[in-house]
Amino acid sequence: MVAGEVSGDLLGGLLLDGLQARWPELRAAGVGGTQMAQRGFDAWWPVDRLSVRGYAEVLPRLPELLRLRRQLAERFLAGRPDLFIGVDAPDFNFGLETRLRQAGIKTVHFVSPSFWAWRPEKLARLKAAADLVLCLFPFEPGLLAEHGIAATYVGHPLAQVIPMYPDGAAARAVLGLPPDAPVVALLPGSRAAEIEHLASRFFQAAALVQKARPATHFIVPVVPALRTQVTTAAQASGLGAALKLADAQSHLALAACDVALVASGTATLEAALYKRPMVIAYAMPQLSYRLMRRRRQLPWVGLPNILCAPPSGLRRPAGVTPHQFADAPGAPFVVPELIQDTATPQALAAAVLDWLDAPQKTAALRTRFETLHLSLRRDTARAATDAIETLLAR
Repeated sequence: MVAGEVSGDLLGGLLLDGLQARWPELRAAGVGGTQMAQRGFDAWWPVDRLSVRGYAEVLPRLPELLRLRRQLAERFLAGRPDLFIGVDAPDFNFGLETRLRQAGIKTVHFVSPSFWAWRPEKLARLKAAADLVLCLFPFEPGLLAEHGIAATYVGHPLAQVIPMYPDGAAARAVLGLPPDAPVVALLPGSRAAEIEHLASRFFQAAALVQKARPATHFIVPVVPALRTQVTTAAQASGLGAALKLADAQSHLALAACDVALVASGTATLEAALYKRPMVIAYAMPQLSYRLMRRRRQLPWVGLPNILCAPPSGLRRPAGVTPHQFADAPGAPFVVPELIQDTATPQALAAAVLDWLDAPQKTAALRTRFETLHLSLRRDTARAATDAIETLLAR
């Protein structure tokens, strides 16, 4: 197995639970993190070796990553495992999976790349790389089947972990937040580059929200390794006692808040599963943004907007270019998205205040997110293990 980033380690640990329940003597090794190690995984290299995102950011580390992939391939080919599972990290894992598959080793890719949003060119590589794709979202297997790629929907593990009706009062008590005051959760990301580009904007927006509504409190879940970077940005905001930092408490923060200001990514799905209104934001180096913007396939960036769109809305009409489709006016947004230059502190604050001042709209959104939660709830570890067992029996 090779997992990329913290989210891949979590998924890898979940999958190992299902595999080990089915095959108690299973042995697993490769690249993983603490969650996988707790299941007895033999991590030859730590997961943070693959934690890099964006075009400009990956270039300095490209020689190191290519060397690591070559070393892994040689070690797997020498040991010839019964199965290789690439957990996310498609840019790294596809090349590794393809080489192993060509050598007769069965391969699984866990988490379909978001080809429907950003990367249609990934489909040809995915088809060559994986005997089976395990999908987190229900619309993905049908889209993959159109391209001759075998795939199974296994549900999203977060939908099992997060309760349907979170206890906000209990979460506030644990975090030391007042029971009745407005609370805004600030989630500027879990990578250093995200903190660099988003944290100061988030904290400046929070200061504007507090100016408009002085009773508002703010909770910021922080990855411990980034605490110093986040603290520096927080101190410059002047929010004082109204701002709390909490190490690795993102789920408690989302349960406790009235509104979340959140970086685009998995955290937006977590906020939706906690049934919280949110404002989605993202910013990155201009070069990376220009390259990624040209590759957009959909009008939306945030997962809540994509998952709440009708399935037909994910298919580009014939004769319409990807750029025209992505920029089409009138696309339904259930939550606002402010990306790159539009993610100003003033715009972020205004969008947060819109939610705080619209209880009826918030109630309607909660109902919509409950429906989404039900659609994603499956026994992911068991469904994935069933699909893998079928593959191994071929």
